[in-house]
Formats: sequence, structure tokens, C-alpha cells
Amino acid sequence: MSESLTLVTEEELTQLTQIKPVQRKNGLQHHLEHFIQNLERLIELQEMLKEFVDLEHIKPTDDCLVGKLPENREKNRYRDILPYDETRVPIGEMKGYINASYIQMLVGKEELFYISTQGPLPCTMNEFWQMVWEHHSDVIAMITREMEHGTSKCHRYWPEPPHTFLDLIKFQLRLDNYQILDCFIIRVIEITNKRTQEKRMVQHLQFTSWPDHGTPQSPEHLIRFIRFLRKANKRGPVVAHCSAGIGRSGVLLCVDVMLTYIENDMPFDIKKIVRDLRHQRFGMIQTKDQYVFCYELALEVLKNIQTANSQLPC
Repeated sequence: MSESLTLVTEEELTQLTQIKPVQRKNGLQHHLEHFIQNLERLIELQEMLKEFVDLEHIKPTDDCLVGKLPENREKNRYRDILPYDETRVPIGEMKGYINASYIQMLVGKEELFYISTQGPLPCTMNEFWQMVWEHHSDVIAMITREMEHGTSKCHRYWPEPPHTFLDLIKFQLRLDNYQILDCFIIRVIEITNKRTQEKRMVQHLQFTSWPDHGTPQSPEHLIRFIRFLRKANKRGPVVAHCSAGIGRSGVLLCVDVMLTYIENDMPFDIKKIVRDLRHQRFGMIQTKDQYVFCYELALEVLKNIQTANSQLPC
């Protein structure tokens, strides 16, 4: 590993959290006070809990037949959380199986592209890195710890000091650099295709302050993580995973989509965002608390923008 260099400063992270939307004629900022009041009302009256119950009635879009095949059973971390056949990510020329789903979200004319997947198992580590390689992904967002409450949530699939290399069937991984921050870890991994010797760099971002089935300790921590992730992503879909690839991963994607709407000064509908996510991977955002957290985070971001706007000279 090369000598450890600072990948991002505290000042840079603080600047990233200060979201400054573009100004659109009749955009979100034009109706900001009304939008904030509406969010406050929904939270105070707990109206969004009714929305969450409504979302629970969404029917699966297909039968997930490939994930149920006997030869693929051991590749699923949880037997009841499977990718739809329509949106599953095929691996290699034979369209092999991995428990992962394509997620495409439109924000105006901009398309956000993700792969949401389960935390790799020992038997799916090779397929995971093949998926990253085939899609030219340069960012992996990991939103879990390896162990939580004595239960394995994700197999370690990256090189970690003192072992800075990891040898797989088709790829060799080398830890090039890393930085440990308050709420996430940045690892820069060089991935080498053993057949062609082509090398690529991937940023592995692990959010560390989010309990299983709970919500992050601070909305600001998650905003920092997502804004850094978005800045780092230059090519390919962001590969996002927690343990099952639907709870915390669902919140991550929902918040990233919301922040993109806000940056573009466009109004947004959290229920519609989650419905669109669930149509592509069943069960995205697992708990009421996670759903409420999305509302609370949106409210905090919009209030910060309102405060910043009020301090601008007339």
C-alpha cells in the first residue's frame, strides 16, 4: 500500500453538506416555506405512517424465479429477499445469478443508476467483484458492519491491513489507500483483471454509524456520506449494499434521489420515490422508522437552505 494520504478534509466534508440548489423559475425554493410546512404537518400528524402502510400493499412485480432455483439458493443471504427476474443483474456471458437489482431513477431529465445488492457471502465474493468490473462501477457504498449483535451481516470482501492484497479467481485486489472518518471509512482499492492485466480504481465507502433496522445517529452524517459518494462517482452505477440490500440500502437511495431533486430546485414526493424503488427491488426501506427518517432528513436539509437564503443580501 502506498503511504496513506488524506483523501478528504473535514472542511471539504462540511462544504459538501451545504447544499446550494440551482435557481429555477417557479422551482422548489419559490415554494420553500409551503413545502416545509407541509412536511412538518405530515410529521406532526404522523401522516407518513399511513403512507408507509399503503406502500406495504405493493404487490411483487414478478415471481423471482431465478433466485428460487435450487442452484442459486445458497447464493441468497436471506431466502425471502430475492431480486425480481425483470431487474436482476446478470453476471457474465451465461447471465449467471447474483442477488442484486438494477435501480434506475429519473430526476427531471437526469437518470440516477444504482445496483442494490445484499452483503456478499463467502460463496458470492467472486461474482460480486465480477459485477463491479462488468459495470465499470467506481463506487461501492457499504451501509453495514461485518458483524452486528453477534450476527454476520456481510463477509469481508475487500483487503484490510495488514493484508493489503486479496486474490480472487478472476481479479486481484490491492488496498491502495484508506482514511477513517467519524461516520465512514474510505478505502481506495485497485482491482486488476488477471486475464488482461487491466487495472481500475474503486472507492469503497463504508458507513459505520447506522444500527441494523434503526436509523443513523445524525442526518448530517448520512448527508456527508451521500454527498461524498455522489462527488466520487464518475462512471458506472453506484453499487449499494447493507445486509439484505433493501432496508438501509433503500434509505440511502431514497435520500440520494431526494438530494438530487433539491439540488435541482425541484419538488419531490417521498412516497413516489419509495414506490418507484420498490417496483425495482421488493421491500426497499424496511421499517417505519427508516421511512420517517427520510422525511426528517428532507426537512432538515430544506430548513438549512431556508436559513441560508434568509441570510443572503437582498
